[in-house]
Amino acid sequence: MAFRIGKSVMLNFGNDLEPVFIFTGLAFLLLIGPLLRWYVSGMTTVAFKLPKYYVIELIPFGLLFLGSLFVTKNWFETNSKEVVIIFGSVLIFIYLHFAFYIFNAARAVRKAKRNFPVELRTKSQKAILTWLGLVIMGFVIIWISYFLNIIEDTVPYITGPIMYSMVVYFLSFKAFQHKVTDIDGNVFKKNVDSGLFNQITTLIESNKLYLEPDVSLSSLSKLISITTQKASEIINQHAKQNFNDFINHYRIQEAKKLLVSSDSENYTIASIAFDSGFSSLSSFNSAFKKFEGITPSIYRENNSRSK
Repeated sequence: MAFRIGKSVMLNFGNDLEPVFIFTGLAFLLLIGPLLRWYVSGMTTVAFKLPKYYVIELIPFGLLFLGSLFVTKNWFETNSKEVVIIFGSVLIFIYLHFAFYIFNAARAVRKAKRNFPVELRTKSQKAILTWLGLVIMGFVIIWISYFLNIIEDTVPYITGPIMYSMVVYFLSFKAFQHKVTDIDGNVFKKNVDSGLFNQITTLIESNKLYLEPDVSLSSLSKLISITTQKASEIINQHAKQNFNDFINHYRIQEAKKLLVSSDSENYTIASIAFDSGFSSLSSFNSAFKKFEGITPSIYRENNSRSK
C-alpha cells in the first residue's frame, strides 16, 4: 500500500514517469487482495495456516510484475489501439480482482460474526471483529476512489493517494487502539475457554469458595489445572471483571441476603462481612458501595423500612 501511494504521488506530480513504475504499481494491487484475504482468515481462524496452494493466488501479481519490467516508454506513449486495449484490460482486471478479494474478506468477517453472536463474544473477539470491519470499510473506500478515477476522471487522480494515506493512518491508529497487534485468530477458541469458565463458575458456586477469605486466583487455577495467567484471562474475557471483583460480586450477593434476613437481623455489619467471605470491614464497605452504590448499613435500613 505504501508503494502504491508513492507511485501515485510520483505519477501526479512528476514528469515523464517511466511506464515500469505505473505497471508495477498496478501489479501491487494484485498482491494486496490475497494478503487481505489471508490476513482476515488469520484473524478469525484458530491456528491458521496458509492454504496449501497459496502461491497460485500470487500468479496474477507475478505475471504483471514481470511483464511491467518489459514495458518501454516508446510503446506506452504511442497511444495506439493496441496500447489502449491492453492498458484498459489490465485496469479492468485489476479492479475486479481487488473487488473480488474485498468481497471475499467481507464474507469471512460476516461468517465469524454469525458464529460468535454479540452477547457471547469476549473482549478480544469484539476487538478483532470491529477492527476487521474497519479494514474492509477502508478498502472499499480506497477501491471506490480509484475506480471513479478511471471513469473519465470523475474525481481528480490525486484523490486516490490522499484517500489511501488517510485510510492507512486511520487504520494504523485503530489497530493500536484495539490492540489487534497482540491478538490473532486463537481468541476464537470458544469451546475450550467457555468450558473452562463454566468450570470456574460451577466450582465457585457449588462449593461456595467465595466464602473463604483466603481464596485466590492461584488456588482456583490449581483446582482446574490451568495456569494463573490463563485463569485470569478467562475471567476477564467472560465475566468482564478482574478476579477480585468476580469473587466480591458473589460475596456481595451473599451479604445482601444476610442483611435483609430475619434470621440475621441482630448480626452486626462486621459479622455479616466476615460471614460473606471478606477479611475486613473496610474492604467489605468499599466493595459493597462499589457494587450497590450505598453502604451496607443504608442498604439494611432501606430494606427494613420496605418491610
